[in-house]
Amino acid sequence: MRNLDAWRGLPAAQQPEWHDSAELSEVLDELSQLPPLVFAGECDQLKDRLAAAQRGESFVLQGGDCAETFAGATASAVQNKLKTLLQMAVVLTYAAQVPVVKIGRMAGQFAKPRSSSDETSDGVTLPAYRGDAVNGFEFTAESRRPDPRRLIRAYHSSATILNLCRAFANGGYADLRQVHAWNQDFVATSPAGKDYEHLASEIDRALAFMRACKAEPAEVHTVEFWSSHEALLLDYESALTRVDPRTSWPYAVSAHMVWIGERTRQLDHAHLEWASRIRNPLGVKLGPSTTPDDALAIIERLNPSAEPGRLTFVTRMGADRIRDALPLLVEKVTASGAPVTWVCDPMHGNTFRSPSGYKTRRVDDIFDEVTGFFEVHRALRTHPGGIHIEFTGDEVTECVGGGHGLLEADLHHRYETVCDPRLNRRQSLDLAFKVAELYRLST
Repeated sequence: MRNLDAWRGLPAAQQPEWHDSAELSEVLDELSQLPPLVFAGECDQLKDRLAAAQRGESFVLQGGDCAETFAGATASAVQNKLKTLLQMAVVLTYAAQVPVVKIGRMAGQFAKPRSSSDETSDGVTLPAYRGDAVNGFEFTAESRRPDPRRLIRAYHSSATILNLCRAFANGGYADLRQVHAWNQDFVATSPAGKDYEHLASEIDRALAFMRACKAEPAEVHTVEFWSSHEALLLDYESALTRVDPRTSWPYAVSAHMVWIGERTRQLDHAHLEWASRIRNPLGVKLGPSTTPDDALAIIERLNPSAEPGRLTFVTRMGADRIRDALPLLVEKVTASGAPVTWVCDPMHGNTFRSPSGYKTRRVDDIFDEVTGFFEVHRALRTHPGGIHIEFTGDEVTECVGGGHGLLEADLHHRYETVCDPRLNRRQSLDLAFKVAELYRLST
């Protein structure tokens, strides 16, 4: 089980074309000597939390940037994202009456798969932007050249973000009463505020009851926070794979949880081979073309011992496909007895390009896919384990719709993503209240 480099002999999709192999070797050697970003024991704790979500005893809220940037590794940017995640979690915790597992799509999401290896603009063709860990977003030959030194910067930026998240999560910023006060402000200013007022009032009464009882558990003031990203750049992930001295098992120490994307989950390719060797909790993205045999083969490859919490299937079907594509998958996997946590990614199947040229998503489509996800699980009497979304804590204008009625004509105002469109803070909280309502109906 220790053959951690077995993936190198297999096809590896979506890898950069590094031009200087000697420089790459130097970078990977340096990475291999750097301290771990996370520890094996923390990964095992997250695995336990995901096992609870699989049993219906908790709910997963996973989210953050589509693609992080080095420039975004600032205290204010991290604070805004974490604030939004915590606000969503308070609503979901109260509605679901179960713990919410808070996993940031943060502190490592610096690389992205692309549908084409090149990009053409005004007759000029250059390598596609693959995330700040690989090349720059600026459309110049120098910027778009893959630079292995960026992997070192990705590591240090991840460390900065993770340290900030830990400080905020444990330093009073995550206090439940403070987070609820933020939600009260949102409800008061939201066009859909009347729809949320009842739930917000319920939470307020619950907190008042706790105060009257002088109930002050530590969980009121701090939260558990976990990091995750797509394990795309195998050179980087391999350099940050370490053997835990407690157990003698290998772990990816780049994040608590990593996932394999829809474009890189081929059974006979390098990504699943590498993932099969580590002991972290793993996610795998499943699109609408996934067959039950595909899903069962992935389970056999990544979790043959049926370890609870080990494997999460993140479905990305699209609003128009989820009610047809998901039921058979869930039914066959459930019948196999395999312990899988089901999480809905309602973002990636609902992307389109507006007439003005902006890549965008409709909030109504996102809501509809989440609704379909809950409907399928309710019909099959299985557990809807969580949601996985792309959002930012800033008031960007990248997805259309939501309570504030963002229009396609508004996209140009603050379209700031370097890859896919994200929900802004208000749209994210709209979604949290919607999911809270759906969860209540499903239990």
